[in-house]
Amino acid sequence: MNHHPKRAVILLSGGLDSATCLAIARDMGFETYALSVAYGQRHAAELDAARRVAAALGAREHRVASVELGQFGGSALTDENIPVPVEGASAGIPVTYVPARNTVMLSIALAWAEVLGANDIFVGVNAVDYSGYPDCRPEFIAAFETMANLATKTGVEGSHLTIHAPLIALSKADIIRRGNALGVDYSQTVSCYQADDHGRACGACDACRLRRAGFDAAGVPDPTPYA
Repeated sequence: MNHHPKRAVILLSGGLDSATCLAIARDMGFETYALSVAYGQRHAAELDAARRVAAALGAREHRVASVELGQFGGSALTDENIPVPVEGASAGIPVTYVPARNTVMLSIALAWAEVLGANDIFVGVNAVDYSGYPDCRPEFIAAFETMANLATKTGVEGSHLTIHAPLIALSKADIIRRGNALGVDYSQTVSCYQADDHGRACGACDACRLRRAGFDAAGVPDPTPYA
């Protein structure tokens, strides 16, 4: 009898966290299907990074779905008129929060998972280092999993869907150590909120600061190309 590995959909932005998430899913024995979302982000170089990472980490398939959240604006990541903060983290939900982004992305991942017959979805959200984003909290992930099992043919017919957020309680340094051990090439990833067309980082935005501090704390050389 042929044994087929369980399938999982992994949301892959092209950044450090999602690359680590893909490596973890592969290490757990899943056949991985990587999903990136072009939502009108100004740092579109991350989509090129996602293609590199998916290939390097052996994703069975990689798809890029398009949903134009940028038409609504409301975030420094989608609206050129809102500058990306470069002064360091501040209190409250930052202007880099994209309204409902993770809800939309997980919903698209859920649709593909149903078609694939995959009961597992991985997302690289993190609630420790610096978040401020309401859609990166454990409560949100748990609520989405409940909804997924109520709203899908798969869930209603008794095959439980699981949303995995393996990084949610890890520090950035712990994430980097974990990915390093799993062979993630972080030089292929793009985290910067305003990376140029070549994927070079600004070094000043919150994402760059967190990334650099994470490599420092992990004792791992920072392979990030800076502009």
